[in-house]
Amino acid sequence: MSAQQLSDLIRFARHNSPFYRDLYASLPPHADRLTDLPVVDQLEFWAANTLHDSRVLTGPLSEATVYKTGGTTGSPKFSVYTRDEWRTFVTSFGQGLVDTGLRPGHRVADLFYAGELYASFLFVLDSLAHAPVDNVRLPIGGGAPLESTIPTLRDLAAQVLAGTPTTLCRLADQAVSSGVRLDSVELLLFGGEALFDDQRRLLATAFPRAEVRSVGYASVDAGLLGRPVPGSDARVHRAFTPYSVVEILDDSTDEPITEPGRPGRVVVTSLFRRLMPIIRYPAGDRAEWTGTGPGHFRILGRAEEGVRVGPVSLYTQDAQDAVAAADTAGQVVGMQLVVRRWDGRDGLVLRLATAPGDDASGDLTGGREALAEAVVTELETVRPLYPDSVRAGFVHPLSVEWARHRDLAVNPRSGKLVRVLDERPTA
Repeated sequence: MSAQQLSDLIRFARHNSPFYRDLYASLPPHADRLTDLPVVDQLEFWAANTLHDSRVLTGPLSEATVYKTGGTTGSPKFSVYTRDEWRTFVTSFGQGLVDTGLRPGHRVADLFYAGELYASFLFVLDSLAHAPVDNVRLPIGGGAPLESTIPTLRDLAAQVLAGTPTTLCRLADQAVSSGVRLDSVELLLFGGEALFDDQRRLLATAFPRAEVRSVGYASVDAGLLGRPVPGSDARVHRAFTPYSVVEILDDSTDEPITEPGRPGRVVVTSLFRRLMPIIRYPAGDRAEWTGTGPGHFRILGRAEEGVRVGPVSLYTQDAQDAVAAADTAGQVVGMQLVVRRWDGRDGLVLRLATAPGDDASGDLTGGREALAEAVVTELETVRPLYPDSVRAGFVHPLSVEWARHRDLAVNPRSGKLVRVLDERPTA
């Protein structure tokens, strides 16, 4: 299925989807530009896109594959693709794999997660099969035990590992801890979540010969978002023209941003999906144009990835920046925010994972105690409302909890690291 004209897509969605018919009810009949249209409201979209009697779909659910997605709203929802739409999806994404460094004959281990209606494993496997260069596909999956995955990678001389950063880091931790060398690995392709500098250090320890690059930017709800751009910054991508249109909108006004270096939220329009139209749909991320090439943009992180502790709002990026500033020796290889409640007050714990070989058990002593204090100081400097709230008795003081990367909590379905773990009891 080829990409369609935007004006045709708008007319089709308006005529066949009750959701878009209502959304565009006040617009002129011939509105055919993106800027003529309102941005989709996530809550309203998913409230209308129910599994039965969906008001978003443009026709009956009689030929399609159903996938589960968290979207950007947290709870799982369902996205559907016809066979033609899926073929276009994986073929376009597969073309972008050549920009990651995929070479003819590469042996690629697919370590993404499968089952329970999850799309990433099948999506990457099909994209590799539709890539314009020959490759050997190793469908291992992210749920396979590390104890069997490592021998398989070694025996089959895998050269490329594709998975979430969390999966790749757990594999690296296991390889280093067990003293196994995977010398054939030369390329690590990550997707599904951001990769941070602390994780890069762990990957470099386990795979010193491997380059780390983005596998591409896509989601099962929003579709095609960004094709990798060769270079040193794995956050930079370019739109999958002519199959999707990426906009970066001002946070306050929703006006399109055109100048480089000005952050905004990512909104996408898919030009090849008709059964479940995606028109000016918020992708849930922030980005900025780079000005380095046509349609090049840099992903800056999730639009609202954070937590509220008492009266204080904290974002994962704040904590990442604090660790990066304090950890000059590179001891930390992973981080998780854990929110707990005791004695009638909320408290935030920074769970920091140490590098393989560094014993994370026991009391904090020496350098580790100093590092914990430095991280807390950095974070309190960025978010002064937190220490103010401690002094006012609203929240408990910040604390640090040490762990190994393998001990960090992950989503059991997707294998992605849970950046914020809320352990507060709920009624």
